[in-house]
Amino acid sequence: MTHRVTLVAAARTSPRLAERFDDDRPLDQAGWHEVQLVAHTLVPLGAAELRYCSPTPRSRATGDALGYAPMAQPALRDCDMGRWRGMTLAEVAAREPVAVDAWLADPGGSPHGGESLLAFIGRIGGWLDTRPACDGFIVAVAEPAVVRAALVYALNVPPTAYWNIDVRPLSTITLAGAPGRWSLSLESGIR
Repeated sequence: MTHRVTLVAAARTSPRLAERFDDDRPLDQAGWHEVQLVAHTLVPLGAAELRYCSPTPRSRATGDALGYAPMAQPALRDCDMGRWRGMTLAEVAAREPVAVDAWLADPGGSPHGGESLLAFIGRIGGWLDTRPACDGFIVAVAEPAVVRAALVYALNVPPTAYWNIDVRPLSTITLAGAPGRWSLSLESGIR
């Protein structure tokens, strides 16, 4: 059976350059405003047979604000960034420039003591591959990093492609396929 999984990137919690690793903050005022601006286009996804979200406050709040009533999925949590948790990339680069360079260059490395990029992509791919069969489609609100990892897994591209994917808050992608056989599904606005 072919699955259709639409991933919605959670609304933001802070300006882009102030984003922190493993950020557990709720939506900021701008994030709430953005949800209100695009809700009319995203609310129809609430008709999905299965509705999930990352366990973060911003993913839950985004899903709830869109009327999805999503079920939190621990497997959809952001990458475990170990001792870098709560810091911005700029803060980490100032303290540990060699470790940041190693992390960006080696998808199997985890100089922060947390989860490697390979392990993170594998975890997200495992979640995709174990979705239960359903007659309709699936929607999941997740952190932008989770959406990036899902794309890398689905397209079976080198893990370093992760760094070349820009996922904006409240953007959506749809993946279609079955365990181990996923593709990106671009849909027109015409029905």
